Amino acid sequence: MRKILSYIPGFFIALLVAMLARYLESLLPLPLIGSSVIALFIGIGLNYIKKPSKMIEVGLKFTSKKILKFSIILLGASLSIGTILNIGRLSLTVMIFTLLTCFGGGHFIGKWLGLDWKLSNMISAGTGICGGSAIAAMAPVIEAEDKDVAYAMSATFIFDMIMIVLFPIMGRALGLSDMAYGLWTGTAVNDTSSVVAAGYAFSEAAGDFATMVKLTRTLSIIPTVLVFSLINTRINNKKSSENTSGHKQVKITSLFPWFILAFVGMAIINSLGFIPITVSSTMKSLSKFLMVSALAAIGMNTDFREIKKSGISPMIHGFIISTLVVIVAITVEYFMGLV
Repeated sequence: MRKILSYIPGFFIALLVAMLARYLESLLPLPLIGSSVIALFIGIGLNYIKKPSKMIEVGLKFTSKKILKFSIILLGASLSIGTILNIGRLSLTVMIFTLLTCFGGGHFIGKWLGLDWKLSNMISAGTGICGGSAIAAMAPVIEAEDKDVAYAMSATFIFDMIMIVLFPIMGRALGLSDMAYGLWTGTAVNDTSSVVAAGYAFSEAAGDFATMVKLTRTLSIIPTVLVFSLINTRINNKKSSENTSGHKQVKITSLFPWFILAFVGMAIINSLGFIPITVSSTMKSLSKFLMVSALAAIGMNTDFREIKKSGISPMIHGFIISTLVVIVAITVEYFMGLV
């Protein structure tokens, strides 16, 4: 009981920052910046002004780890496996190429820039899948540090802000149809709020399609996180074997993160229609708010001075990968006869 009570101060502060971030987001005339990004930056700012005390830090770590995982589980209740069938094979074809670009190209670019593999792949996941949600889902699985999570989100966020302005201009210059533009935006722009902003800036039909494509992209969190869970386990096992000069036996249950399995379970239950729409909507709202709270906690755990030590390389990584995804997505559409 005492342990639970120790979490309350930090968790409460994270909730307050999340509410402030939600309020600030509501003041924006367009969904340019998601509340999760706002909460992250507020948290980093608070840490810069004054580092959290030991009493608060306990609750912040609980929120950034445990509550984050719980929010990912709830997110599954808003997803439907059938969404893939509704959108069709067109979006899946483009997404396969963009994901290969992100993780394939990201691997070599990350090595070239000398980045830690965890930070490099979180940037790739944020770019290729769905911005903050993908980064948040991957972080616990690969045991990423809070400063790397903050940097990965910052790298994808900055590029998104540029794309919100440029995408409608480029779409009209290329003479894209609503469907072609929606497909391009839904597969090449990162965060959901940015997809919505860029999509509806072109037309309502393009915005609707872009949003549906974005939901399909979100489902790729499942295989991606499972693959990186295996990679991280293998790396940890290798290090352990080297340290002990022996072979460490790995339990099968340790290979799969329980919260992602629960996430998949929720998505399947929702796909079968067992979760009422009102309940699903409530769980989605709660998931988003708790994720914002978790990112506020991550921000408050992150020292801006530590981020500065990473230099400009992660930003360069994010810019190169994001640019490649934009080019690859429109190129695939061209060869598919949509442009």
